[in-house]
Amino acid sequence: MPRPTVLLPVPRPAFRPDSDEGLVTAEIATALPGLALLLGIALASVATVAAHIMCVDAARIGARALARGDSSASAHALASGAAPETADIRLSVDGGYARVSVSAPVRLGSGPRLPFIVRGDAATPLEPRS
Repeated sequence: MPRPTVLLPVPRPAFRPDSDEGLVTAEIATALPGLALLLGIALASVATVAAHIMCVDAARIGARALARGDSSASAHALASGAAPETADIRLSVDGGYARVSVSAPVRLGSGPRLPFIVRGDAATPLEPRS
């Protein structure tokens, strides 16, 4: 009596050269460093603009205080309250104008310091003393 024929499945190789398996993972792995770099540039840009706005505001506040006759110490204190923590503030009165210059390095939050220094300047005419 002949034996019945049993058909066994043919094993397929785990990886087929014509398959797309794993392609998305490879594409993400290739693009991820670029995305991280793009995010870093965006964060640095936002930090730079924010520091510049703070310096300009601090310079305006200091110049306004000097122009209305406040002491240099008072104007410096007002300007440093609006300036970034490590800002350099310079006050001067000349030619009928109160001038304030505020410069500060750019930082990413409390993290690393970036290689940029932003600056804000303001000049306001002195108010007549009564």
